Amino acid sequence: MADLTPLDYLALALALACWLVFDTLANRSRGGKWASLSHLMDRYRYGWMRVMTQRDMRMVDTIIQSAVLHGCTFFASTAILLVGGLLALLGATDRAITIVRDLPFAVETTRALWEVKVLAIVMVLIYAFFKFAWAYRVYTYCIVVIGSAPMADGSGSAEFAKRAGGLVGLGARHFDRGVRAYYYALAAAAWFLHPALFMASTAWVTVVLIRREFRSRAHGILASGPDRQA
Repeated sequence: MADLTPLDYLALALALACWLVFDTLANRSRGGKWASLSHLMDRYRYGWMRVMTQRDMRMVDTIIQSAVLHGCTFFASTAILLVGGLLALLGATDRAITIVRDLPFAVETTRALWEVKVLAIVMVLIYAFFKFAWAYRVYTYCIVVIGSAPMADGSGSAEFAKRAGGLVGLGARHFDRGVRAYYYALAAAAWFLHPALFMASTAWVTVVLIRREFRSRAHGILASGPDRQA
């Protein structure tokens, strides 16, 4: 297929495996020593919604949520720009191959193989765009939900806070997946030079993500809070 070598297939398999395994660990690691940063943040999202239901004025909550929307818009727009740039690169394939050929460690590549590499990264960025776009939509739902929150002295506030916190967490989960796609798209850029560099960059990116999700300073700060058992 398009002059792919066994090493190319191995690099692609490693990238997909690392991505899927990390995504599973980040989203299903719920408690104990290996609680993920995403799970720890879910507690604070629930706490935020619980406090929100006790406020008469929810303007500050909608402002916070609107700020999060801007982040989704930025990343989604960037993904579209990157896709457009990479598609434009397909029109200058021969010149790009000539430039890359002179770089250290670069392997010989055919036009078909180069286009496969470009389109693979384009697919990852399109995936990222869909994740950011859906996260944006979920966050707009969150603003409506905040507006429909019961009054501070109303009944059912705890159950409402749980549902609202879950909705905010759902949006954050899709946003996180979009950001991870960016990480692995950057790792795939090394594929233009050599499949072995692609594998090395994939491994490095995965180690960085694991450390940030499970062993970062942010994780330690959130895990050591007084509400860690919430």
